[in-house]
Amino acid sequence: MKLAILTTLLAGASAFTVPTAPTFATKLAMSEEAVEAVEEEAAPEPEPEVPSYTCISKEAILASPNTIEIGSVWDPLGLADIGSDETLAWYRHAEVKHGRVAMAAFVGWWAVGAGLRLPGELSHGLDFASIPSKGLEAWDAVPGWGKAQMLLFAGLIEFHDELFHSRRGTHYLRGGTPGKNMVPGLYDPAGLSKGKSEEALAKGRDREIKNGRLAMIGVAGLYCAATIEGSVPLQPPC
Repeated sequence: MKLAILTTLLAGASAFTVPTAPTFATKLAMSEEAVEAVEEEAAPEPEPEVPSYTCISKEAILASPNTIEIGSVWDPLGLADIGSDETLAWYRHAEVKHGRVAMAAFVGWWAVGAGLRLPGELSHGLDFASIPSKGLEAWDAVPGWGKAQMLLFAGLIEFHDELFHSRRGTHYLRGGTPGKNMVPGLYDPAGLSKGKSEEALAKGRDREIKNGRLAMIGVAGLYCAATIEGSVPLQPPC
């Protein structure tokens, strides 16, 4: 009897309990590619590095030397508008070097044509006096090893100029002066420019650039006159 009453009470109490809903464990799985894509999108973009140097500006390069002869900057292809300040600084450095080579070539071509000769032998069995008077013929008379020595010497100058620009001064692409020679004893061995002011040095650089430009035109004219007959009016055989 007691057992029946206890069973009845437990059954009635169970009617007042709240049934619990079954729980389900959910797990989301993402592929490795999706995780990497999300991480890349969330990662902040790195800020561009600010250079620790200041290259000479395009405006400063184009302002020197003045172009009073033709009234404006002669740049029909718009090369000055291509690239950065470093690009134009490299252009100016190359222009000065080419101008120096052209000035030396023009003087050498003129000296040979005028009959000036060094004493002694150019190579074994070849006297300087026997060199032809025309420029290209004189170059052809130089032995192959002699030409190789000249090219090797020019290459060493170029290499050491870049090397000393980086180690002994400010590189022309890092704020230095484009066209400045850094090989000791090669340019101005007498030291004539040491006592000059910065204004005088700038004026001398402008003159050098203009003379170099004229020499490049002059050498091109001599070469055309020597290879194409009648291409240069009033030019005698050279």
